[in-house]
Amino acid sequence: MALGSETIGRKLLWSIGLPGLVVALLGVGHFSRETRQAVHEGTHLEALALAEFVASTFTQPQAPGAAPHAAVAEVLASDTRLFRSVEDLRVLMPNGRIRWSRRPAEQGHPHPEAERLSATGPETARSSEHGTEVVRPLGGPECSGCHASDSAQRMGVLQVRLGEPAMHRQLQAVFRDALGAMVLFVGILALVTWLSLRFVLTRPLKRLSEAMGRAESGDLLVRADARGTDEISRLGAAFNQMLARLTSMKVEEIDTHRDLELVKEKLALKDELEERLRELSLLFDVARSLNTTLELDELLARITRLVVERLHIPDFTIMLLNEEGLLEVKHAWPQGQGLEGHTFAVGEGACGRAAQSRKAVYLPDLADGTSIFARRGLGGSTEEGSLLAVPMVHAETLLGVINFQRKETASFSGEEIELFTAVADQAATAVTNARLHAETVKLTLTDALTGVPNRRHLFQRLDLELARAQRFGVPMALLMVDVDHFKRLNDLAGHRAGDETLRRVSDVLRTRARKVDTVGRYGGEEFVLLLPQVSKATAFEVAETLRRAVAEAVMLNRPGLPGGHVTVSIGVSHYPTDANTQEGLVDCADSALYCSKRTGRNRVTAFEAGMEMHPGRERSIAAPPTDAPTSPPASSGIAKA
Repeated sequence: MALGSETIGRKLLWSIGLPGLVVALLGVGHFSRETRQAVHEGTHLEALALAEFVASTFTQPQAPGAAPHAAVAEVLASDTRLFRSVEDLRVLMPNGRIRWSRRPAEQGHPHPEAERLSATGPETARSSEHGTEVVRPLGGPECSGCHASDSAQRMGVLQVRLGEPAMHRQLQAVFRDALGAMVLFVGILALVTWLSLRFVLTRPLKRLSEAMGRAESGDLLVRADARGTDEISRLGAAFNQMLARLTSMKVEEIDTHRDLELVKEKLALKDELEERLRELSLLFDVARSLNTTLELDELLARITRLVVERLHIPDFTIMLLNEEGLLEVKHAWPQGQGLEGHTFAVGEGACGRAAQSRKAVYLPDLADGTSIFARRGLGGSTEEGSLLAVPMVHAETLLGVINFQRKETASFSGEEIELFTAVADQAATAVTNARLHAETVKLTLTDALTGVPNRRHLFQRLDLELARAQRFGVPMALLMVDVDHFKRLNDLAGHRAGDETLRRVSDVLRTRARKVDTVGRYGGEEFVLLLPQVSKATAFEVAETLRRAVAEAVMLNRPGLPGGHVTVSIGVSHYPTDANTQEGLVDCADSALYCSKRTGRNRVTAFEAGMEMHPGRERSIAAPPTDAPTSPPASSGIAKA
């Protein structure tokens, strides 16, 4: 900006000074040329007049005895202003010799330019830088008075040469002085103009440009010098007003930006709160949905459905830690891919590492084959996308691993990982509750010692099977089994041996029964078997098979136990042959059991009419009916009580 101001000053200086200098020089040159021309013309006329005057003097008669043209020589020798400029005055004869001269020493000598002068015709005048020369022919009537003999001839040539006139020299000196004065004046004018421009224009513009430069660089607090009333001062004042407005606008802009930042922060907080509320709502829905059931299979199915529908996960597997300590796939999506049932060791693949470290394992890109499913070549797995394995941990106990997989690489954000971890925690809590419920139900319906259904569960199954038999008109049998001499066994071997005996007997009964049969502990050393859709004769054969299996499989080497064998007595009742109600079937089986005990133990007895009337009276061993035979006593049974 300062350079521009100086350029403007120089331009103004040159635009003012240079035209003035050129005009002055042109004026001086014009006047000098005109003056020189006037001097030349005046000198030319003067030379002609002087030549005419000199020529006329030669026509004057000469006094007798006087020197030739002495009067002319005397006049020319006088110091008058008229003849001061005459340098040469000669009269040349036709032969080129000088007949008369202002300088007498030249008379009689030839003139160097005699040929040129003799060839001149009428009177001529020629001017040059050094003077003016006039050549005038002489002779004729004007010379006949003195030169009678030559009156008819040409007497010669008059040569008059005038030097540079003094006026011309004076004019040249005047013009030189005028030119110097003009140059000095122009220089002084240029200096004054430069100083005026510097202090009046250049410096104010420089200061204004500097202020504009600082304002352009961002310093809106700078102000230009506005002192004075000229245009630059008014321009500075207008610039200051503009800066003041810009400053106000900048302050408003800063305030607006600050308000916008606050609004953005609030909007970001609002968005974050909305996202958190959405996540909390989702977690609440997950928790509410998971807590509506306590069945583990149904719970895992709901977890799979929620993850796929609400969390938008296209590939999903949920694993639980089984009794062998392996991660077993319980549910997977998409279904029908054959993933269920596959097991993975802890530490194997992403799911194994998640189970081992009990922290989420995130694989943003599975293209390198890091997916455990991809390496095993399992159906439904993909070698592209990203995988997130989150362990299910409840109360420092590892329950399993949930695997979330998408087909896009790096598709899980940090917020989603936190959300899925919370979902895994909710699922772990739900799985724990389901398992606790199952354990509670098992403890409620299962005998803790033997692991078979207890009396409550047994009678529930009896009601169910009896209702099914009544509805569809199919038979059903009930076997009541009692361990022989169990009190003596406890007294001789101890209660621990008695408990072991009950467990082994229950194992034999459970392993020999069908899948549709139900084995339960009735109480003490008594067990009950429910046999759906069998005849009475078939039930008797099953009971006999069980009796022999117990006698062969259960042995205790304890003193006082003859043979070391454990035997059982069994009573058989049948629907609809013996009874039509639950209580009737139980009473009939109990009566048949007591008949087996009274008749020697280690035997099977089918119920017959009348046994319920005499439960404690000895009866003779009669041949069993066709559909309900009575087994003979074992040869190696325990001694009778």
